[in-house]
Amino acid sequence: MPSAYAKCFDPNGARYGIPTYPWRMAPDGYATRRQLRARGLRPGGQPVAAQLMRINRRCNTPRVAYLYREDLAKPVRPMTSRKWGALALAMLARRTCPRCRMDVGYCIPRSYGICGLCVAAEEQRSA
Repeated sequence: MPSAYAKCFDPNGARYGIPTYPWRMAPDGYATRRQLRARGLRPGGQPVAAQLMRINRRCNTPRVAYLYREDLAKPVRPMTSRKWGALALAMLARRTCPRCRMDVGYCIPRSYGICGLCVAAEEQRSA
């Protein structure tokens, strides 16, 4: 077993406190938050059961992904009509240009803070 895998392999939890496995080598029955979400589940308040670890080659620091038990996971709560409405208003605010007050149909980049038409008009004025 290469040394990078040896640093990341601790199935008993003696070194890191919880069972640790190398990247992509977790046993069945464990999943990350994203994997649970893709299956329509959520951790549901359970503690972290294990972790995946990968050593970063550039700066030799570990990258960690926490794992939860699938059998203890609970189903995702359904969206209510109020949550859908709040989400729609939030997305409308992200699509509305603060300068021209138009819904531009896409999320305005935070780097500019204004829509593409206003950016182009501002560049023409400055040129």
